[in-house]
Amino acid sequence: MNEPPVSIPGPADGAIVPPPLRPGDTVAVVAPCGPVDPERLARGVRALEGLGLKVLTGAHIFDRDRYLAGSDAVRAADLSDAWCDPEVTAVFCARGGYGATRILDLLDWDALRAAGPKTLVGSSDVTALHRAFAVELGLVSLFGPMPASATLGDPTGPEPRTFEHFTAALTGDPSPITGDRVIVPGEVAAPVTGGNLSLLAALCGTPYAMVARGRIVLLEDVGEEPYRIDRMLTQLLRTGSLDGAAGFVLGSWVDCGDPYPVLEELLAPLGVPVIAGLPVGHGSPQSSVFLGALGAIDTKSCSLAYSIRGSSTAGWLRI
Repeated sequence: MNEPPVSIPGPADGAIVPPPLRPGDTVAVVAPCGPVDPERLARGVRALEGLGLKVLTGAHIFDRDRYLAGSDAVRAADLSDAWCDPEVTAVFCARGGYGATRILDLLDWDALRAAGPKTLVGSSDVTALHRAFAVELGLVSLFGPMPASATLGDPTGPEPRTFEHFTAALTGDPSPITGDRVIVPGEVAAPVTGGNLSLLAALCGTPYAMVARGRIVLLEDVGEEPYRIDRMLTQLLRTGSLDGAAGFVLGSWVDCGDPYPVLEELLAPLGVPVIAGLPVGHGSPQSSVFLGALGAIDTKSCSLAYSIRGSSTAGWLRI
């Protein structure tokens, strides 16, 4: 039987932590973003089944409409059906790509709220869903690898370090990871927010725009030249989205050239702790982070710690 959800005390009051997954739980895989490779998905599903999970897939998971995994209506319906299924304890997004922002207005948030807390898993374009689920449902969600992505669904099997950390996160006990670069030293504890930089910039001016005040901000991206990173960060700064941020955790910047000069130029003047080089986002390995959980930056060890169990010392997980 699943454990009941718990609320995070302190600065993250009100954020609901879904129960950890256990062998025998039923989970669903849906495609709210880009089109899915059937063979890669099959391998990713087998990896989840290897954890003892029963895996259901969305009715339209292999639909395709140009660069989308089917029409907006069917993608929204598959996500809603999976979330509202009383047997389902977690919903995995098959992959990123593009499309999540298009379905936010099509979701019945009252119905999703009534279904109770569950775990939403995904990264990249799924950042839009993480933000919407945080605003509408008040949920902590998991920013991590996806079944039809390279790290879980390649022919050689899941990338070992990715899968180990992912599995531990799903069951509520992720193993330690660290970054490799300190941009601004210091220590701070606050809830974690953020995700993919491109999506956070795209959400500016919407009801799901990121609010960084009093929070640690995770940022990462892929295939963006430094000048585009500059443009998107500048947009977040100019719109006030980064006002009052408590600190920054910078993940992977795959195929982004050297992003660090612009990241340091724009973030260091904010005067809060900034660490970088955490394997979170794209690339390999790819670690998992709970968005909405209470976190703590320690620049002496270039690490982020977060708690999904409460405020006691035993509840802190160092990643």
